Amino acid sequence: MTEHDQLPLPDYDHLPVEGLISRIRTLDATGLQTLLDYERAHADRLQVVMAMENRLRSLHEGAQPSGGDPAAAAADDPVHAAGGSKVSEATTGPAMNPPSQGDPTNPAQPRSTG
Repeated sequence: MTEHDQLPLPDYDHLPVEGLISRIRTLDATGLQTLLDYERAHADRLQVVMAMENRLRSLHEGAQPSGGDPAAAAADDPVHAAGGSKVSEATTGPAMNPPSQGDPTNPAQPRSTG
């Protein structure tokens, strides 16, 4: 079985399905078969398997890989945060008053009879 770091598409397990389906067009039949075997042994996602089988059939019928570098960064790559949250005084919500039940610093107000 192929190990994750030997797959023809880097970071395969973290690619969104839409991006994955477009990237398989860059692979030849051997690379695509490797990826298909890995997918079946791991996630076995129906949409992905069907797309790979259809593309593999097209390649066997004479289609050519679309070119391009499957390892190149793309707009659909997962984004990892460079730092922590961007929370500041300006982005925090309004102060909340605790409920009057059980909080001695905020006694219940009497109802008005009016």
